[in-house]
Amino acid sequence: IHAGYTYCGSCAAHAYKQVDPNITRKIFILGPSHHVPLSRCALSSVDIYRTPLYDLRIDQKIYGELWKTGMFERMSLQTDEDEHSIEMHLPYTAKAMESHKDEFTIIPVLVGALSESKEQEFGKLFSKYLADPSNLFVVSSDFCHWGQRFRYSYYDESQGEIYRSIEHLDKMGMSIIEQLDPVSFSNYLKKYHNTICGRHPIGVLLNAINELQKNGMNMSFSFLNYAQSSQCRNWQDSSVSYAAGALMVH
Repeated sequence: IHAGYTYCGSCAAHAYKQVDPNITRKIFILGPSHHVPLSRCALSSVDIYRTPLYDLRIDQKIYGELWKTGMFERMSLQTDEDEHSIEMHLPYTAKAMESHKDEFTIIPVLVGALSESKEQEFGKLFSKYLADPSNLFVVSSDFCHWGQRFRYSYYDESQGEIYRSIEHLDKMGMSIIEQLDPVSFSNYLKKYHNTICGRHPIGVLLNAINELQKNGMNMSFSFLNYAQSSQCRNWQDSSVSYAAGALMVH
């Protein structure tokens, strides 16, 4: 989820349907920074996030462990309140966990414009948390922002209408993510510059997965749904794409 629920809510629901509230106890929410330049990752300075359903508690013990690494900065209250990439996931998280609402905590992490080596470092750091089945990782992103207002207008005419070209481009990226290879994903972004705003949180997750696979853990990722806010047919049009997927550990 990344925009108004009218655009992406039903798409996102496909991912939240996979959440098992009976085993989930800690929920890491990784979202990209839209408003402040950030070269690392940042943690919230508050204890509680409010939602229309009930309050979500931030896990201060895990925050303490993350602080100790020296790899994080603190986001100001202003940044925290302005940033929608994490916020949009809070009501969904609350809803999915409603039956166990006093038994879990959240770990919001604002992800900056990380270099590939930093994505690797953060991936390594988060991998030990990802290995625990009671921890859930939520990654916030949307896919292609297409049109003049996004300064992105890649078009492969062999695909037919513009919206088909966008879908083809997105699905290329999605199938690379499904291969769970961070290097291929980086190369895809360098080649097509697809405007996936959660590319760094996705990169961190792929690197964490990579780390666990090296240690013999077996995982697979599959996309469950794809949607576009509108169908672009000419150069004046614009659209944003959304995709929902789930990582399974076998």
